Parts: sequence; C-alpha cells; structure tokens
Amino acid sequence: MIEFLNDLNDVQREAVIATSGPVMVLAGAGSGKTRVITYRIAYLINHEGVSPSNILALTFTNKAAGEMRHRVDTLLHQGSSRGLWIGTFHSIFARLLRNYINLIGYDRNFSIFDTDDSKSLIRQSMAELNISADSVPVNTVQSLISRAKNSFILPAEFHSNASDYNQQKAAQIYEVYAKKLRENNALDFDDLLIKPLELFNAHPNVLAELQNSFRYIMIDEYQDTNRAQYLVAKMLGASHRNIFVVGDDAQSIYSWRGADISNILNFQDDYNEALTFKLVENYRSTGNILKAANSVIGRNLRQIKKELISHRDDGEPLTLIEAYNERNEAERVGEQIRVLRQNHAYDFRSFAIFYRTNAQSRVVEDVMRQNKIPYRLFGSVSFYKRKEIKDAVAYLRFILNERDGESLLRIINFPPRKIGDVSITKLKEFADMRNISLYDAIKRAEEGGFPARLVNALASFSTVIEALKVLSVNGTVFDVLTELFNLTSIPLILQEENTPESLARHENLQELLSMARDFADHNPDGGLLGDFLENISLASDYEETQDSDNFVSLMTVHSAKGLEFPVVFITGLEERLFPLHCYEPEELEEERRLFYVAMTRAQEKIFLSWAQSRYQYGQLHQSLPSTFISEIDSSIVQTEGGTLLSDRLTKARPAFGSSMPRGYQLKAPSSSAPLSASASQKPEPSALRKGVMVHHALFGPGVVLDVQGSGAKQKVRITFRSAGEKTLMVQYANLKIQ
Repeated sequence: MIEFLNDLNDVQREAVIATSGPVMVLAGAGSGKTRVITYRIAYLINHEGVSPSNILALTFTNKAAGEMRHRVDTLLHQGSSRGLWIGTFHSIFARLLRNYINLIGYDRNFSIFDTDDSKSLIRQSMAELNISADSVPVNTVQSLISRAKNSFILPAEFHSNASDYNQQKAAQIYEVYAKKLRENNALDFDDLLIKPLELFNAHPNVLAELQNSFRYIMIDEYQDTNRAQYLVAKMLGASHRNIFVVGDDAQSIYSWRGADISNILNFQDDYNEALTFKLVENYRSTGNILKAANSVIGRNLRQIKKELISHRDDGEPLTLIEAYNERNEAERVGEQIRVLRQNHAYDFRSFAIFYRTNAQSRVVEDVMRQNKIPYRLFGSVSFYKRKEIKDAVAYLRFILNERDGESLLRIINFPPRKIGDVSITKLKEFADMRNISLYDAIKRAEEGGFPARLVNALASFSTVIEALKVLSVNGTVFDVLTELFNLTSIPLILQEENTPESLARHENLQELLSMARDFADHNPDGGLLGDFLENISLASDYEETQDSDNFVSLMTVHSAKGLEFPVVFITGLEERLFPLHCYEPEELEEERRLFYVAMTRAQEKIFLSWAQSRYQYGQLHQSLPSTFISEIDSSIVQTEGGTLLSDRLTKARPAFGSSMPRGYQLKAPSSSAPLSASASQKPEPSALRKGVMVHHALFGPGVVLDVQGSGAKQKVRITFRSAGEKTLMVQYANLKIQ
C-alpha cells in the first residue's frame, strides 16, 4: 500500500481507495474532508496510473482549489498536478466553453460580465420595455434572474411560472436581457453554469468527448451545489459513473443563494450502486461540544443520520449567558474574554463572536472599542462604515450643519432623485456666481433658469431637509431619524428590492433606529442630535486593530463556515433572531443547521448568550430564548456561576422545552406586541381571517387572503403591497394586526 495512506484513518482510507463507481463521503465537521479528496487524487495518479488530465475536481472557492493542488504536489512531487483539472465550477466551465461555445452561436472570445455589467444590461432591457426602476428595482430583477438560471430555468419557463408582479416583470426583462447578452457576445456569471447544459443538450458528441476525457469527477462541498451544477456533474459522469462527492448535509446553509440540499440527500437515489462513507471522527472539538452539536442537529427530519465522535476529552460544559439586554450581553461577552485571557493566557486571536445578522455587530463593536479589545469584522465592514449607515448619518450631519458640503453631495441624490453630476456642476456654478452656499443655491434653484424637472427635484429635497431641521430643534434623534425614513422611504425601497443584500441593509438601518431610540431613552436631555453624531464620529474613527494578527474575530455564522477557534461566543440566541423569522419547517431546519455550524467551529469552549430584551425596529421588545438552547442536553450546559442546568431542573419545572429552567419565564408582552411563537401568545382563532390588514417586519403591510389549519401548524396566505403573495407559518411570522 502506498506509504502516504498511513496518514489516514480507516474510513478515510477506504474512501480513498474506492476508485470505481459512484462514492459519497459524508464528512462531518472537522473530520478531514479536504484530506480525503487530495489523497484520492494522489492515489489515482500514483497507484492507479490515471493521467492528471482525466481527473476533474470541482470546488466552490479558488482558495480551496489552490490548497488541493498544493497538497497533491506535496504528496507526490512538485508539478505532479500539471494537467489536472482543479478549479471552481465557474472557472472550469468557462475554460470548457472557450473550446466549444462557438457551437451554440457565440464567439470563443466571449466576455464575462460582472455584477455591474449585468445590472447595466438589465437597465437597458428595462428601458427597451418601458419598465421603470421605480416599479421593480434593478437589484430585484437581477436576483430573480440569477435564481432562475441557477435552477436552470430559461426565460420561457420562468415566464409561464411567474406568480407575482415582480416575477412577471422580471420574466419580460429576462427574455430581453438574454438576447442582449448574446448580441454582446457575453455571458454573466450564472451563464457559465447553464451554457454547458445548453451545449450538451444540443451537441451530444461534445458531451461524449468530455465524458471520455473526465473519467474521474470529484466535487467538494456537494451540499452547496445548485440545480445547474448538479445537472452538469450528472451529465459529465453519466458514462463512467466515477463520481466522487464529499459534503455534509448538516452544513447545508445556503438555500438563499440557490443551494439545494436534496442533491446530497438524494445521491443514493441517483446512483443506486453508490458506496457511502461516513467520516465522523472529529479532530477539532471536545466531546461536550460535539455532544451538544449532535443533540441539536438530531432534531432535523431531512438528514442523513450520523453522530460526530471526538478524538479529544470531554472538555468543559457549554456556558449560558442570560443578559437583560443586548448591551449587557455584549459587556458580559467582553468580561468573559478578559477573564479567560487572565486565567488561561489566551490570545485575542483565540476568540470569535458569532451573530445571526450583520446588524447585530453594532453593539458588539461598541463594547469592544470601549473595553479596548482589538477586533476585526469578517465578511462585512464595520457597522458605521456601511454605505446605508453613512448615507443616513450624512442626512443627520447635514440637518445639524447645512455648511457640510460633503454630506450634502452624498445625500442630494439618495434616494435617487435624478439629480446627476451635470446638474450638480451647474448648481455649483450658480452658487459661485451668486456667492452663496450650494444649499442656498438648491433652495433658490428657480432663480437659476434650471429645467422644471430639476427645480422640482431640488425643491422636494430641500423640503425634506427643512422639515427635519425644524423637528431636530425639540425632537429627539429618534424622532428625527424616524421622520427621515418616513419622508425619504429609504427602508421601504430596500424592502421592495427584496434581495438578501437589500434586506441586510434594511436591517442595518433598523439597528441604527434602535440605537437612536436607546440613546434617546437613556439621555436626560432627550438625546440631542449633536451628541448622537459625536458618539458615531468617535466610533467610526476607531481603527479596528493595530496588531496584524492578534484580534477577536466578529462575524455572522454564515461567514464562519470553514473556520475554527479555541473559544466561540454564539450571541443573540432568541426566538425570531436565531432562528430567524422561520415560516416553514424547511427554513427552521436550515436555521438549525446554521446553529450546528456555529457550534462545530469551536475547539475548546462555547458560550451561548441571549438577552431578555432587545431594541428592534426602534422599539424595545421582550425576547424568548431560542428553542435551540432547549435542544442541548442540559447536563453539559452551565450558567456563568458554574451551576449545571440539569441541577437547576431538579429544583424547578421547565418553562420552555424539555430542558428549560423556570428562570427563562419572561413577562408576557402587552396586547400591542407582535404575535409570537409562544403558546401563551397565540392570537385568538378569529384574529386572523380573510380581509384583515396585517404588518410584517420584512414584507410590510398586507391583507390576509386565507387562513389554513390551526394550532402550531396554522398557516396564513397574505398578499403584501411590495412583496407579493406569501404563505407563512403563523407561529413564526411575527405579524401585527393593523
């Protein structure tokens, strides 16, 4: 046997040498997934005599592809990977299309349009169809088209299945957009996935040639594949069936960008003769961490059963932090970091703080700065440096100081008012000629001979500013920010885009509103605008860290996938936050997988935290602890004081779930609070009925069309003004009756 196989455990070795026919490797977190793929490639080349050019290895990131190639060269000898097809789906398919795309009507020197190029072409398509961006946002159209392509839905099928207004408009635009791409001899990123399918269907001889060339196909992170990727891989492997997939259904967390968990769940159905290997030996985490992770993920119905086994000792119990609000939560996280550094000599780099949404980083960042704890955000920029926050703050700065020209230029055309650079240049010339400020020129635009359209747009802008200036004299910063959002409709615009990016930006603005409300509530002078802006200026000037590699890592759980840290804090574990607004059982299961990913990033210690109250959408809401906490064996969870939850349970009957102590019982919300997941807060049977007006935190106002079922399984069908028709689970929908 080849000497390097001695580096593998028994199951890894069996998977590596199973070189004939379809193979699925279910690689649990920390079980050596990348090692199995690279050793298998080396084994094929060294022992089976397979030419590198006959091996295709598909990944999701260039980093993963580079690491695989480097490991193969290390196992064999430098340059052994030459000729090997290792790369991302997009890069490999682009390479193939360069050779064959002329067969489906493109030149081989086609362009690949990036996101901005794609948006520009979508705008041209909308203009040709006389569809205004005010009626359907460009970002929404791009997102809908992208999702369709990733599911291999072409324009005709998309058009026939369009169900709401946005989809119907996007279907028209999709058809024109596709034609314009062809006219430009261009592909967008999603085309790199679907054009091979068009090629194979139109030219079976090309497919046969590639099947003969790629005798061995390997796919990393198979649980993250979308339908187009699944179909291409299945077609390429249909002849020899030597398809080797590695993944973990328990870590499938990207459905929102097209990943389809059924690809890995149904692998055995696609390949009846497939061998399945389960890698469950975890080399990363302690026994208690894995026991907690196993107990939670075991609740999911759609999964391939497996339980991780630790190669380490049990380690410490998980620690539960029960805070009274989000600031107290962040402060107690900071205190735990201080204590652990003092008692166990941890570096700052040993700690990671996870949260479900980017907006939650704001209060954590504030506390880190105040306690002089160096930190760095991953997968995002600092809260105060995010575009939507800088835009809103620019409004506030200008309201306070109308001589702030930089802020004025930032906000004059946000949201879009069709005031372009040419118009601004002419305004500046008019201001210089009259020896007045740019804002005075805006207010006196009718004197400058400008077109009526521009004069009206400028008058609308100055009306907003003047109204907010009056309000700022006696109103709190919360009052001013609320009215700013009402007058400009900035949050509503982001809601109507209804893309993951726009909804995240909307959440950030709501967090700023919550910050303003908190500031106003806790300042005796009512929260003056100037003091609020001073706090923000000091925060935004903070350098995240001067040390290049010693800092606490802050990130969403999605950003944490693939990473590991000695100590992990999972914050915001509250219903409707983590899990986040779940409406269907499938969504709750994905949230549970996300929690599983968070826990399995930890090597030595996990802290779980939740806050009894939290500012959301500018209002203080009482919270319920996440159901995920109750799903962990209480014998391995302790309080900050060191008492095991199982010991507390012997003294008090649980209030929530099978392992929740009485201490979790919270004061019932007032009648004006949102409808909640708590059994004690279910709406009256007659509260939700056809014709009732409701409001949803993300989708806005809507009208009930139908109510189905009862109890925990009750669903409600609603038509929303901006988001179209949705069917929601009542217990998770967080609806307000208007």
